[in-house]
Amino acid sequence: MTNRLKFFILILTTILTSLSCKNETQKKNQTTQTKNTESVAITGNYVSDGYVNRKHGSDWISVAVTKLNNDKLNISVRSRADIKKPTCTFDAAAQKVDDKTYETQIDGKSVLFLFLKDELSISTKNEADKDLLYFYCSGGASIAGTYQRIDEKLDETQIDKTQFSRVLNLQSIGFNISSVVKDGNNQLTVLTFGLPHDYNEIFDIGNNIIVNAEVEDLNADGSPELVVFAQSQDKSKKITVYAFSVNNQTSMSQVYFQPTEENKKINNGYNGNDEFALVENYLVQRFSIYKNGNKTDKMKQIQYKLINGEASRRFEIAKISEYDIK
Repeated sequence: MTNRLKFFILILTTILTSLSCKNETQKKNQTTQTKNTESVAITGNYVSDGYVNRKHGSDWISVAVTKLNNDKLNISVRSRADIKKPTCTFDAAAQKVDDKTYETQIDGKSVLFLFLKDELSISTKNEADKDLLYFYCSGGASIAGTYQRIDEKLDETQIDKTQFSRVLNLQSIGFNISSVVKDGNNQLTVLTFGLPHDYNEIFDIGNNIIVNAEVEDLNADGSPELVVFAQSQDKSKKITVYAFSVNNQTSMSQVYFQPTEENKKINNGYNGNDEFALVENYLVQRFSIYKNGNKTDKMKQIQYKLINGEASRRFEIAKISEYDIK
C-alpha cells in the first residue's frame, strides 16, 4: 500500500468518524430538547405525603389547580377538616411566568408555583420571605413544600368545605373574604377589620363560585375598594361583580355594577367567558365577541370608573375598545 493511499484512507476515516460523532451529538441534543419541551400537566389535584395514610388519621394538605384564563391559574389550598378545624386555607390567582412556573403577589412579595412532572412545589421567590407562607396555616404549619399529583377527586369526606378564602389589606383596612356551601347554596361572607364600624355581611350567590378578589383605591380618596368576582358554573362562565367601597375610613357600603347582559352599551356580542381585573384606578373587563352564536377573532375591552351616584357609588363605563386577537 502506497503512502498516498494510506493518507487517503486516514482522511476518509477521520471524516466518517466526525460525521458519526456529529449525528450522535444531534440525537442527544434532540433528546434533551424533547425532554425540556415535554408538556407538563398543570391543572388537577395535588396532595402532601400524609394523604395516602388519611384513613389512619394522618393530617394532609391538598392543592386544587384550575384554569382561570389563558395566562392565570386558580390555586386553592385546603387541609383535612373532619377530625379537627382545618389547619391550612389559601386561595390565589397565579400569573403565568413560563410553561412550568406561575406567580402570585402577597403584600408585595412573590410566591412561586413550579410544576414538574406529577408534582407541584410552592415557595417564596426570596428565601427571606418564607415566613409569609406560615400565615395561612395554624399549629406552625406552612403551605410551602412539594405536593404529588393524583388522578382522582379529593376525599370529600375529609376535606375542608371552604370554597374560597382570602385576606386582603390596603390603607390600614383589612378584608376577610370567604365562601362556603350552606343549605345547597354558595354563600359569600365579607368581613372588614380596622374600621370603627366593621362590615360583616353574607350574600347568597347561588351556584356561582368566587374565583378572585382584589382591593384598590379606585377613586383615589384615601379609602380602599374591594371587588369580588363570582363565576357561573355553566358553559358561559359569566362573571358577577360584588363591589364595596370604604367611606372616609369609617364604614363600608356596597357599590353597584350593572350586569353585562343588561348593559345595552356593551352587551352586543357578549356570551360570557369574561375576565376582570383592577388596573390602576379602573375596573377592566374583556371578553370575546360572538356573532350569530359563533366566536369571532375580536375582543371587547371595557374600562369602568368609580363614581358617586345619588344613593351610592357605582361603576360607569369610561372607555370601550375592540381589537383583533390574531
